[in-house]
Amino acid sequence: MERFVMMGEISDGRLYESNDMVRADSGGCKNCSYCCESMCDTIVIDPYDIYHLSKGLNKSFGELVNEGYLEIGLHDLLTLPHIKDGGHGCNFLTEEKRCGIYEFRPGICRLFPLGRYYHDETFSYFLQTHECKVENRSKVKVKKWLGIENLEKYEAYVNTWHYFVKNLTTFMKESKDHEAKQSVNVLLLKWFYETLYDTNMDFYTQLDGRMQAWRSLTLDDVR
Repeated sequence: MERFVMMGEISDGRLYESNDMVRADSGGCKNCSYCCESMCDTIVIDPYDIYHLSKGLNKSFGELVNEGYLEIGLHDLLTLPHIKDGGHGCNFLTEEKRCGIYEFRPGICRLFPLGRYYHDETFSYFLQTHECKVENRSKVKVKKWLGIENLEKYEAYVNTWHYFVKNLTTFMKESKDHEAKQSVNVLLLKWFYETLYDTNMDFYTQLDGRMQAWRSLTLDDVR
């Protein structure tokens, strides 16, 4: 989900790459769970997240929604899933206020307190300076903080998915074809979330196949 803000108001004014050191390490969060309790509906889930949540929990997307872990809402006019607030924050929080899915937590959770700044058809990282309540954070290399295997491939996916969603948002804002817009939202959820991923197969290969099929669609196909 894009935000249109002045970078100087929310960051330290720097842009970072994956090999840079950044003061993001919260030292295990020191018994703080503020972000997990207050940011649920802003944690939009992408297909990579669904793949790993399904693999880690042995649950389908439908089960994650029906059991109250995720809910579906409108984000920039697109129907997308986000973390559900169970009244006390994220439903993946344990009684001890620790993340119950830490090893396969969503990308936005891994990123925090970093954010992504998209520019020139790519992106850099930036440090959010107001959201995290832990003070005196330590420096850590960005790629170590993210802890994602094959980060280069993941970053390429993140970039592709971001601009794919951005283009769909532009279509939703500009098109007057209400039938097509409704169909886009139905198909987006079905193709990239509801249709099961084979967790024994490579995620990126499966996602590429779905993206290629989507690009072959015409407006007549989605009406």
